[in-house]
Amino acid sequence: MSSRNPSLSQLRTEFNDLSTPARVSLLAGVAAELAAKIGAWVDLYRRPADKVRGPKWAWALAQFINGIGPAAYWAVGRK
Repeated sequence: MSSRNPSLSQLRTEFNDLSTPARVSLLAGVAAELAAKIGAWVDLYRRPADKVRGPKWAWALAQFINGIGPAAYWAVGRK
């Protein structure tokens, strides 16, 4: 990217410059990340606090850490 804060049109151009397999992979990754975050938030809401390792609010905030937050919750956050 040419500038520190690219405009939407610059991002769109760069996305369109990607090959089709790269675009599909990128969109699949975004969809998987979003699904993992939403799933973790729903599970946190429904799961009793005694069935979660650590405070539920901390796990909810951890979901904002891309990739690591959802994976950590699903791997170690639940009892």
